[in-house]
Amino acid sequence: MESTEIAVRSVRTVGEKTIALELESPPKFEAQPGQFVQVRGELDGEKITRHYTLSSPDTDGTFEITVGVDPEGDLSPWLAELESGDIVEVDGPFGRSYYEGEESVVVLAGGPGVGPAVGIAERAIADGGEAMVIYRDDEPAHEGRLRELETAGATVVITNEPLTDNDAVTDALSRAEGQVFVYGFADFIEAANEALMSTGHDSDDSKSENFG
Repeated sequence: MESTEIAVRSVRTVGEKTIALELESPPKFEAQPGQFVQVRGELDGEKITRHYTLSSPDTDGTFEITVGVDPEGDLSPWLAELESGDIVEVDGPFGRSYYEGEESVVVLAGGPGVGPAVGIAERAIADGGEAMVIYRDDEPAHEGRLRELETAGATVVITNEPLTDNDAVTDALSRAEGQVFVYGFADFIEAANEALMSTGHDSDDSKSENFG
């Protein structure tokens, strides 16, 4: 998809300083959970661009991105003030670490990585597969969707501890099977790879997206 202007359908709070934007899908827009889009806004005459990963299981009619709102940030405070009907400019999708119909998925998410985690897990469950989400954050977001995933049969572990210090994480990963995805900032990626290797997984087989 070339850069295009699309309408905001809704903006809702999904956690502490975290919002989810539901955006109208442009014609012929196709993206998989785990891919990301480039979002552009104009503030004080300057165009600001940031990348956000899809947090919806599909793009039928609309798609969703999850945004951590930094009060000192360039674009996120502006996004948080948008209302239904406002317009944003979007380009994409991009990325190679995304869901491709795997029968079983294991998603390790740190901070904003919860966005693609819930999208991938929901899609896998909807497709009749299995899902596991390991999520580290001091202030978890999307807790409602994570509870719904548990009800649907997914394994969900939420922790604010280092992954290798949490017995529930170790136990879950020790029995985890399927395609592994890792989403988060560089320090989380490193910690996730350590946790994976300590439980018998080859981190080189993971689909990973480093947020910086």
